[in-house]
Amino acid sequence: MEKLTPQDLQQIQQKGLTQNDIEKQVRNFEQGFPYTHLARPARIGDGIYQPGQVDLEHFQHVYHRAPNDLSVMKFVPASGAATRMFKSLFEYLEDSSAILPEVETFIQNLSSFAFYDDLRSSLESKGQEISQLIQKKDYVTIIRELLGDGGLGYGTLPKGMIKFHQYSDHSRTPAEEHMVEGAHYSQNHNHTVKIHFTVLPEHEEKFRTYLSDRQHGYEESFDLNYRIDFSNQHESTDMVAVDLDNQLFRQPDGRLLFRPGGHGALLNNLNDLDEDLIFIKNIDNVVPDRFKQTTYDYKKALAGMLLEYQQETFQYLREMKSGGFDEARLPEILEYAENRLNIFLPEDLDPLDSKALYDYLFARLNRPIRVCGMVKNQGEPGGGPFWVKDPDGSLSLQIVEKPQINQNDPGQKQILEASTHFNPVDLVCGVKDYKGNKFDLYRYRDPSAGLISTKSKGGRSLKAQELPGLWNGGMAYWNTIFVEVPLITFNPVKTVNDLLREEHQQI
Repeated sequence: MEKLTPQDLQQIQQKGLTQNDIEKQVRNFEQGFPYTHLARPARIGDGIYQPGQVDLEHFQHVYHRAPNDLSVMKFVPASGAATRMFKSLFEYLEDSSAILPEVETFIQNLSSFAFYDDLRSSLESKGQEISQLIQKKDYVTIIRELLGDGGLGYGTLPKGMIKFHQYSDHSRTPAEEHMVEGAHYSQNHNHTVKIHFTVLPEHEEKFRTYLSDRQHGYEESFDLNYRIDFSNQHESTDMVAVDLDNQLFRQPDGRLLFRPGGHGALLNNLNDLDEDLIFIKNIDNVVPDRFKQTTYDYKKALAGMLLEYQQETFQYLREMKSGGFDEARLPEILEYAENRLNIFLPEDLDPLDSKALYDYLFARLNRPIRVCGMVKNQGEPGGGPFWVKDPDGSLSLQIVEKPQINQNDPGQKQILEASTHFNPVDLVCGVKDYKGNKFDLYRYRDPSAGLISTKSKGGRSLKAQELPGLWNGGMAYWNTIFVEVPLITFNPVKTVNDLLREEHQQI
């Protein structure tokens, strides 16, 4: 790596990083990250649990009778800007000579969007009639009013503050829908709902003001209190960029170019929380009230499953640490680890070697635990559940993203294509150990599961690096249970026209 200048060192220090951190990042660019070795897809009965109605009711009951001092929180990654959601509209503003099919669909269905009344009022305040603009095919004026700072400013708002759903007497943003969800499945016993949003620094004040203005109304509706807080991705999780020759990428003023470390950076934010049980769900995966009950039922069931498995695991760990532990109990504990937590011995570990078996089982059981909802694969891009062969020869359940898989290897590609389920980011996490102490989550991530991609800046190509993703490499060494959940619980909004789907229409 080239010698760093005093200006470089100052810039690095301001990020909370060291020269050694930068050298490691550049080494990752030079060496690349190893591909994940898939053993087979996780499927129903082989890594994915399919609950029946009796199971659902049992685990919901477990969650309902959780201890009064159990601290519960919703963790919502919400740093996404709405820019990508309106990509086709921005493209049309740049070149309106030919209308795109997506824009045509948007205009023809304008009145079906929850923000329609706001858009109409904004245009009327400037003497413009929306129906006349549509009749004249003056779509540019309408779209500018929606996206531009002189109108609703949706082009620069965070996705969490875009009006998604229309009700009879009001509309809601995704952030508000998460507040409603929280009231139904993540109340603490003191009738407090804790929600933690991770947001961009430039959006935080907008979020605070918006939700503060609406919080009291929801508190009255549900007879509870909200405790909403925010955090930003730490600058120390930013990654330096390099050119295609792995030399530090410099901006025109000579400064180094840093890029955000991807959603894996949120491990830092998650690690700062002190709750017992944490629900994780993306900001745009919400539905209107008429579809919410299934989400409530399954969220409670996933949480109850986590609490039951966690309690069983804690009992074994306490027993193993007790003075009079009988080694004859190890086969039972091994059977539990395999059947409940999908923990299997490495190839070179002799199960008859009691000390080695004890040490391995204790270390494997004493980890953070997550229960992850999985939906049937409908061709969505992104990661999925797989059995992965670890370096020690053992198998583990992992959420694996497509860029982590060597698709030039026919065998690996075949396993990828045979997968039946998809990761909707529907997690319940237990982050404390059997003594009630918080795990240091950084000890349970796989640093070699980062990603490298090619981007551009100012017309110049560069290589960017992402940290191990929050729910894949960032949680690689957690105890993992996959559970099939209904497709209705997964309804993200990637483009504005996704809001026209039945699942996002209330009436």
